Amino acid sequence: MRYLVCLLGALGLLGAGLAAPAQAQNGYDRRGGDYSSFQIRNGDPAVCAARCERDAKCLAWSFSYPRTENALATCWLKNKVPARLEDKCCVSGVRGAGVIEPRTGSAEFSIDRTGGDYRYFAIAADPTGAACKAACEAENKCRAWTYVRAGYITPFPRCYLKDKITRPRPKPCCISGVVR
Repeated sequence: MRYLVCLLGALGLLGAGLAAPAQAQNGYDRRGGDYSSFQIRNGDPAVCAARCERDAKCLAWSFSYPRTENALATCWLKNKVPARLEDKCCVSGVRGAGVIEPRTGSAEFSIDRTGGDYRYFAIAADPTGAACKAACEAENKCRAWTYVRAGYITPFPRCYLKDKITRPRPKPCCISGVVR
């Protein structure tokens, strides 16, 4: 019996070690516990996560995308770990949870494909860019797309449809993809 208990304990520790690393949560805010905030000129949530890692007082963080074209993104450092609340405005995480963009599907997170635009339009806020992708897939002329989050170019999100596939460029403002 003692052997069985030891074996089960060892397997439990092994399973815990194989668990996926903590990740930030796109589309979630953590309200409360703020002790410091600062603006992020380049609009990249990874800057907020890195600042929390370097500050011993920081236990969690929330990054808020700019809400207007004249505003800057803001990082909120927290001295407690508030519950996460679904909100498209933000990316949040706990200390140790870097910003790891999803790598599933054909969407390219934090990528801009500048140029090749034949049309653009305002679109509802969407942390996945799925509606912009669907608009591109619905038009035979469209080969690629870029969804730009609110506050980076205009106060509202925009979808750019492209008749050319251009080079991907890392930019936190955007989600892009190629469909044809």
